[in-house]
Amino acid sequence: MLTGMPRRSDNTRAAILAAARERFAADGFERATIRAIAADANIDPSMVMRYYGNKEGLFAAAAEFDLRLPDISEISPDAVGLTLVTHFFDRWSGDETLMALLRAAVTQDSAAERMRTIFAAQLGPVAARVTPDPDEAATRAGLVATQILGFALCRFVLRLPPVTDMDRDQAIAWLAPTIQRYLTAAG
Repeated sequence: MLTGMPRRSDNTRAAILAAARERFAADGFERATIRAIAADANIDPSMVMRYYGNKEGLFAAAAEFDLRLPDISEISPDAVGLTLVTHFFDRWSGDETLMALLRAAVTQDSAAERMRTIFAAQLGPVAARVTPDPDEAATRAGLVATQILGFALCRFVLRLPPVTDMDRDQAIAWLAPTIQRYLTAAG
């Protein structure tokens, strides 16, 4: 077996992901279909299912997602929690891509890994910047993620009435102190 040569399955996966990114971008998650993506990649739809399980798994693998976190360098350390929660609330409120990735992450290992990677790579540096102990940055970022992802799941996916009944400002007021504590309180 030759080394350094891409395997056919690697090429197939790459073609599927390229087609999926284009199709999801053009049609959105709801309207994109496995059949259309397979046709775009010039493969049988069963190959998409073989590699990614379902549309949610494919979406999670294809998702290139930026949380677009605010630059906190000019923000008072006492306002970081409020700033992040406000940002996350507004970011999650109208984003189908995030909702689809969250739904997929609950049932698909590849989507869960994608979500972990996104939060670690993008939220971790923010936590490292404001935590009193840089060695705790990953733990603190993980705790922030529990609150943000848990809230998003309950409000936008499960639609739990007590959580959906809160208006934007109430939700932010409840979450911000917890996020602030996770990021800046002494350990």
